[in-house]
Amino acid sequence: MSIIKETIKEKYNKISFCLNERSRRIWAAAEADSYGRGGITAVCVATGISRTTIRQGLSELTAGDKLESKRIRKKGGGRKKITVNNPDIIKELESLIEPTTCGDPESSLRWTSKSTYKLAVELSKKGYKVSQRTVCDLLKNELEYSLQANRKTREGGDNPDRDAQFEYINKKTKQFQNHNQPVVDTKKKENIGNFKNNGREYHKKGSPTEVNVYDFIDKKLGKVAPYGVYDVVKNVGWVNVGISGDTAEFAVESIRTWWYEMGKLIYSNARELLITADCGGSNGNRVKLWKIELQKLADEIKMAIHVSHFPPGTSKWNKIEHKMFSFISQNWRGKPLIDRVTVVNLISNTKTKSGLEVKARLDERHYEKGIKVTDEKLSAVNLKKDDFHGEWNYKIIPNNISKIEEVNLA
Repeated sequence: MSIIKETIKEKYNKISFCLNERSRRIWAAAEADSYGRGGITAVCVATGISRTTIRQGLSELTAGDKLESKRIRKKGGGRKKITVNNPDIIKELESLIEPTTCGDPESSLRWTSKSTYKLAVELSKKGYKVSQRTVCDLLKNELEYSLQANRKTREGGDNPDRDAQFEYINKKTKQFQNHNQPVVDTKKKENIGNFKNNGREYHKKGSPTEVNVYDFIDKKLGKVAPYGVYDVVKNVGWVNVGISGDTAEFAVESIRTWWYEMGKLIYSNARELLITADCGGSNGNRVKLWKIELQKLADEIKMAIHVSHFPPGTSKWNKIEHKMFSFISQNWRGKPLIDRVTVVNLISNTKTKSGLEVKARLDERHYEKGIKVTDEKLSAVNLKKDDFHGEWNYKIIPNNISKIEEVNLA
C-alpha cells in the first residue's frame, strides 16, 4: 500500500501546479476509482485532499448531468461570503473605523489609520470569525477603504492627541445619539459663473457645454459660500447658500436657520445640541466672534450648545465632507454653476441610496467682515471647557434663564 501512496503522491506533485479546484477533485476521484477498494484512503493520505472532496468528485464522474465546462462548482456551491452569514459585520466594521476615517471627500477613496490586524482582533472579540485578509477585502470591496500610514495624510500629525480627539468626538456623539439629542457637523466655497466644473455629463456627440477658459471670479456673480449643517443621526442636511463673506456670524446664522427649519421639528424635546466643526475658518476654535454668536443662539433657543473641534489640519476627517458635500459635488459634476439659483437647486436635489436628503436656501444678507471683539465681550460668554482639551471641547450655556435642565449623558 505504501508503494501505491508514493506513486499517487509523485503523480500529484507533477500535475498539481496546473489543477484548479474542479480538475483537482476530478483527478483525485478518477485516481481513487482506479485502485478500487481503499483507493479513497490512499489518495487522501498521499495528496492531502479530503475524503469529502474525493467523494464529491466520484459523484460528478458518475452523474448524468455534467457541470458546464467553464464552471468549477455548481451554482450556489462553495463557502458563503462572510457578509451573507454575518450581515451586520459591515456595520460593526464601519463603527470601529469611523472615528479615524479620512480621504478625499470628492472621490470614493477613504482610508483609516487603524491596522487590519487590530480590526480583525476587535471583530473577533465581538464574536465574528474573521481573518486579517477578510478585513482587508471588506474594507476595499465593501467600504471602498484603503489602508495608509498616518503620515501619508500630511494632516494634523504634529499633535499627539489627534486620534484621541477623534475618539472623544465619537464617544460624545454616541452619548448624544443615545439620548436623542441633536448632533450636527458643520462646514465650503464655490465659484459661480460659467466655469468648468469637474466631472462629465451626457450630451449629444460633439456638443459639450462651453465654459470660460479661465476661472477668474465673476465680479457680478461673485462667490457663494454654501455653509452646510449635517444631522449625523437622521442623515439629513441643510445648506445655507450665502452671497456675502464666510464669517462667524454667517456660520451661526446657518445653524440658526437649520434649527428653525429642520432641527426643531425633528428634535422637539431637545435640551442640548452638539456641533462638530473644523479648527479653522469662520467656526474655528480661536474665533472670538464664533463663541459670541453661539452665546446669542444658546440664549435664543434656551439650549446648551456643545462644540467639539476636529484637530488642526484634519478637515478631510469631517463627516459632512464624506456624508453630504461629496454627494453635492457629484450631483453638480460637469455642470457650470452659472448662477445662485442653479447652486441652490442642485444642492436641494441631492439624494443618495442611503436616504440622504438636503434642503438649501439662498441667504442674501450681508455679513460684515473684520468685526473686532474685545476681551470684555468675550468674558461675557458663559463658556465651560471640557476636561479633555478644553480649547477644542466646550459648551456654551444660556445666560437668560436661571437654571437649565441638562441631559445626563453619562
